[in-house]
Amino acid sequence: MKHSNGNNWPKNVLQWGVLAALVFFISGLAAKIFPKLGPSDPEAWCPLGGLEALVTWFNRGSLPCSMSSSQILMGILLAAAVILFGKLFCAYLCPIGSIEDLLTRGRKALGINDIEIKESGVADKLLRLPKYVLLFWVFYSTATASELLCRKFDPYYAIATGFKGELVLWMSLVSLVLVVVGGFFVKRFFCRYLCPLGAAANSFRFWLPLLVLAGIWWLLSALGLNMPWWILLAAFCLLGYLLEILYRKPKLQLLHVVYDDSKCTRRCYSCRKHCPYNIDIPASGGVVTHVDCTLCGECMAACPTKAINFGVVTKPLGKAGRFVPAILVVLITAAGIIFGSRFEVPTIDEKWGIEEGMELKTLRIENLTSVHCYGSSMAFKGKMENVRGVHGVRTYAASHTVVLTYDPKVTNEEKLLEDIYEPSHFRVNSPDPAEYKTLKIQTIRTEHMPNKTDLNYLGLQMRLTGKKIYGLESEYDCPLIVRVYLDPAEELDEAWYREVVEKKVLAMPVHGGGVKETPVNFDFVRLEKGIGSIGIAEYLERMFDGFSAEFNGRYPSGDTTVVRKRVEVYAGKPQYVMIFEDQNYEKPIIRRVMPFVSNYLSSEEGVIGVYLKLDDALLPSIQVRYAEPMTADKIWEMLQREKWNITYAKDDVREVDAKMKFEKRGVVRPYKEQ
Repeated sequence: MKHSNGNNWPKNVLQWGVLAALVFFISGLAAKIFPKLGPSDPEAWCPLGGLEALVTWFNRGSLPCSMSSSQILMGILLAAAVILFGKLFCAYLCPIGSIEDLLTRGRKALGINDIEIKESGVADKLLRLPKYVLLFWVFYSTATASELLCRKFDPYYAIATGFKGELVLWMSLVSLVLVVVGGFFVKRFFCRYLCPLGAAANSFRFWLPLLVLAGIWWLLSALGLNMPWWILLAAFCLLGYLLEILYRKPKLQLLHVVYDDSKCTRRCYSCRKHCPYNIDIPASGGVVTHVDCTLCGECMAACPTKAINFGVVTKPLGKAGRFVPAILVVLITAAGIIFGSRFEVPTIDEKWGIEEGMELKTLRIENLTSVHCYGSSMAFKGKMENVRGVHGVRTYAASHTVVLTYDPKVTNEEKLLEDIYEPSHFRVNSPDPAEYKTLKIQTIRTEHMPNKTDLNYLGLQMRLTGKKIYGLESEYDCPLIVRVYLDPAEELDEAWYREVVEKKVLAMPVHGGGVKETPVNFDFVRLEKGIGSIGIAEYLERMFDGFSAEFNGRYPSGDTTVVRKRVEVYAGKPQYVMIFEDQNYEKPIIRRVMPFVSNYLSSEEGVIGVYLKLDDALLPSIQVRYAEPMTADKIWEMLQREKWNITYAKDDVREVDAKMKFEKRGVVRPYKEQ
């Protein structure tokens, strides 16, 4: 009888529904239709990331990247589900497994036979080893560096981020080729031989031997034999691999595929043919205990005599049994989503300088979006270590929340908020210096703007109004001080400011059509009385984010070679500056690439410094300061090259694509000391 995949609709609905939902969210359609949802996170419910985060937490006391309690709970639930029921995630939810099933259908539709690797052969045993090597490598690297190593090669992550995530391109491409090519010719090739999550799931199915392993580890630790934690991880991986290739049949779980031997004809082998792993039905009645079984139900859907069902231990569940795995998947996933949002594990929890007798307090600060991962949490901690009176930082990256532990005898809440806040400015529009001698200043007070980027969002709201507003500048106070720089003839009252500040959505047109909507939640407090003014030159200098780098070099000094600043070496010699003017140099992206420009040019003798600044005409410019033996022709020739040599360390010089294009040769002038 021909297999009717429609008979397995509970699995199909979940499998293809999850795949469709991922496409809906990752493609950006969800954000366009429901802007309040915000950008999607491709790893929001990844159980592998959750298990990595859990191991990292036990090893370092911190979470990697932007992992949160949601991922951790999903990892724990995956392990519990595998122990109790089997590898439901692999059959019903995993997007890579769904893609491999699609590839199998495509191959069958083309009439191409699959390549079957006999599980009793040496090839199968050897091919099962790489996923355990990957499992060890992924967990060891993540737990020691607090960075998710699986991102480097995960084909799902690569596709979900459009190959723009924290990945290694060649690793991602290789894994993607293995998924597509391997999955087309060999059923579930990636899942069976390369997936580290599959290795972890297979190991969890042998939970009793693993429990014994953990007991031995605990006993050795209790006896004083303190071995590195990674030895336990290595033993876990090795034991899982050996059990998979030598035993293959874990039996200590509740849910199984069961079959009625009296109904089986032993002639069609439809169950084996349609099994994603080519699992053989045993010769006598009972249960399927093979380590690869995912309870997908394809064998049950294919059986013409209805001899196969799902069952608890050895007892069939009857007609309703076909729905049990799908129902369990829904319940477990729902539990992860619901309870994962009820608590939050801190990304870092660090304390320092606490002495006996100190009476400390805590301050909780929410919506601090600059804290969004492990790296930004550590950067925030580094900043707080330099603040007097602060003795601890706890961060929650998922909710952008920090908790400070401080000494109230040294500092207070208001002072801490001021220490945390970073005054900023935002250029709304670019005024023509020839048109204005001065700009008008109005000052407004706002609340709920703790982040540096909040001023940018407010500036974009004002830009969309079409008013002649040129810039914003913030200064900490309670409420926050925001200075608005505008055309002297522009008349804006308190009602206008209130309407703009308290808009709940920033709707920005995007290139190619459409609108990107970003939720905002600022409060307008008041418009201050009085109007100020500022000269155009002072305003432009205040709004411009400059850059300055002056270089060292090795020069002979007597019988030794010492490092001296080139500004000292060339002092008193004729110096020049090559000036490249462009209004676009005021854009933030130019400021971000200036370290590369200076790094590249500094390798040549005679280059003294590189600057991003306003020139005498108040125009944004890149300026290269030099002296002989460097020449203007040499600088221009270097900046026209398609490849730059960038020095990352003393013995690490890399050739990279040019970071900037210079269309017009710069003007050369004698250098004048500022």
